[in-house]
Amino acid sequence: MSANKYPYQDPALPVSQRVEELLGRMSTSEKIGQLRQYFYFAPTDEDVLEELIAALPSEHQEYARQPARIRAALDRGEVGSLLFLTDPRLIRRLQERAIAGSRWGIPLLFGFDVIHGLRTIFPVPIASAASWNPAGVEAAQRIAAREAAAVGIRWTFAPMIDIARDPRWGRIVEGAGEDPCLGAAMAAAQVRGFQGGAEGTADAEHPASGTSAFPADAILAGPKHFAGYGAADGGRDYEDVDLSDDALHNVYYPPFHAAIEAGAGNIMAAYMDLNGVPAAANRHLLTDVLRGELGFNGFVVSDANGVNNLTTQRLVPDTAEGAARALTAGLDMEMANGPAAFEHLQAGLDTGRVDEAALDTAVRRVLAAKFRLGLFEHPYADADASAVLNDPAHREAARRAAEETLVLLENDGTLPLTAGDGAVHRIAVLGDLADSKRDVLGPWVFDKDVEESVSILDGIRARAGEGVAVEYARALATAERTQPSIFDHLDTGRLPATPEGFDADAELDHAVGLAAASEVAIVVVGQNQNMIGEKSSASTLDLPGRQAELLRRVIATGTPTVVLVMSGRPLDLCPADGAAAILQVWYPGTRGGEAVAAALFGDVSPAGRLPFTWPRHVGQLPTYYAHRTTFAPEGADTRYWNDASTAPRYVFGHGLSYAAFAYGPVRVPECMVVGETVTVSVDVTNTSRIDADEVVQLYIHQRYGTATRPVRELKGFRRVHVPAGGRR
Repeated sequence: MSANKYPYQDPALPVSQRVEELLGRMSTSEKIGQLRQYFYFAPTDEDVLEELIAALPSEHQEYARQPARIRAALDRGEVGSLLFLTDPRLIRRLQERAIAGSRWGIPLLFGFDVIHGLRTIFPVPIASAASWNPAGVEAAQRIAAREAAAVGIRWTFAPMIDIARDPRWGRIVEGAGEDPCLGAAMAAAQVRGFQGGAEGTADAEHPASGTSAFPADAILAGPKHFAGYGAADGGRDYEDVDLSDDALHNVYYPPFHAAIEAGAGNIMAAYMDLNGVPAAANRHLLTDVLRGELGFNGFVVSDANGVNNLTTQRLVPDTAEGAARALTAGLDMEMANGPAAFEHLQAGLDTGRVDEAALDTAVRRVLAAKFRLGLFEHPYADADASAVLNDPAHREAARRAAEETLVLLENDGTLPLTAGDGAVHRIAVLGDLADSKRDVLGPWVFDKDVEESVSILDGIRARAGEGVAVEYARALATAERTQPSIFDHLDTGRLPATPEGFDADAELDHAVGLAAASEVAIVVVGQNQNMIGEKSSASTLDLPGRQAELLRRVIATGTPTVVLVMSGRPLDLCPADGAAAILQVWYPGTRGGEAVAAALFGDVSPAGRLPFTWPRHVGQLPTYYAHRTTFAPEGADTRYWNDASTAPRYVFGHGLSYAAFAYGPVRVPECMVVGETVTVSVDVTNTSRIDADEVVQLYIHQRYGTATRPVRELKGFRRVHVPAGGRR
């Protein structure tokens, strides 16, 4: 006999039985409360005096009152989840308050944007995709999960698995690029990493059950944004999306299918209209496709204010109708920054607009996730998370991960550099991004330690050693956005800034002179981290500020010039024509500077490959490799009469190495049967004297069929380490 008071408290019982037993005890208001998630921005759990709030400008008063309203709802047992907290002490106090306020001791589920690390920052997701190494990506997200769970975060709004074929879209940095095969592999790997191998969804026969419990140091993965968000008009955030069934099923759904098969326990609905219906209330999308076709049985959450915004999108007359439409469509939980539309669900029940069975189904899904995460038995994280957050092994893993992402775009033999007795004794490092500890971390990180990060300049100086003079010139003012970033206020005091009295012309001249007097010039160009991400779409791919001028003038000195590109999207690299080498370094994370230096000096051979097509300029967009043949394929690179070529600067999958590889023979079965698996194999030989990784890529194309297919499609890949002279 269990010592617990109620059956649902018995961890030995099946999750489905515990859910049903608890659900039968809950009031309607308690059920509705489980479907509401609130942003919590207050630094404490203490009330602010009303007279202090009243002294604020009227537009700020509602925002200031929100934390107190959330705490009052916690005391009534009417909140299911909170997000955007990282302080383990505050998380614990709010959890204690929620459990005490609930008649049934139902714990909160704390969520956070753990996109590419919490305290240890790994390369941004688009960079991780460039590694073409799902196992490495899984390991990185496993570390991110451990750090998040240590402070009490048990749910991440990641991975973002939208396919992005227009690099003007700022959120390309969060995903895996343009290809559904690569995107699906990265989606599944991240889900497994976050969830520690646990299958977070339920099976079809028992909607509230699961096949395995979560490890204590795992977190719930929340793949987003379902679906098609990456195809927003003009690459502009929040714009409409209009996609054919062909595009949805063959390009945009496959990464979600892979994430679901990997066990993802949550899916986030997108903001925008998909083919005329906002995703948060799109029954065809959330029920027919997501649950019916893709087999998802976890719970679905809206993006921030996605339900409230149904009125803004002119789908519904008011928030009460929006709540009813969203729940009926298959949305289970609302993420709200302010009052939640789901607070009006009782009115929908009273009028018959909302069916009680639909409410219970949504609550089942949320409760099942909490039971399977073990929150009822272990609602609190360890009191001291510092040992996990400061684990040196995590930082070493971040360095190795960054090394795998680097893509060598061009090289005339200047790289790798040889220090000391070899050749290079004087190196000029130029550009404000070279010495930026903040930018090396990239966007979408909120609990980082900026001072701990290793800048590119730091990494080069440490690796070059005492026998090499590494001289630095900032050269450029910090580039600024025309429209401010929505995240800059979270980086107060940590954002790079132009020094007072900075003489732009004189500093540029000084940098060029330094390059001319050096044996090698390393120029770091790209975009500051706040120039990409959400609400960071761009109308141009031009290098910011005077970076193009810096490149042209340094290359003109005749000094071999190595260009390091720090970005999360392809940029116009015409100003780099004539450079000795170009290395795409992305935003490489906490130990990124060390990883970049290791590649420059040949400690590792770059083996990253592009996860997107790199255009020559913005006028070619959108451009991607898996296009249809068309009726005039021979003129594909001459579509614009005023351009010498409309072919991409670098193709999808491109990347050079310090080693050399030979392929062959390729072995393909003589007979292939529809519906069966086909294995294709090839021998890869390292013909050089350098140990290195190679990324083997398999593409197929259709000779004929009932409908046309792209000219080629990635269907398999493998990153392999091949020793010098070895064969795999």
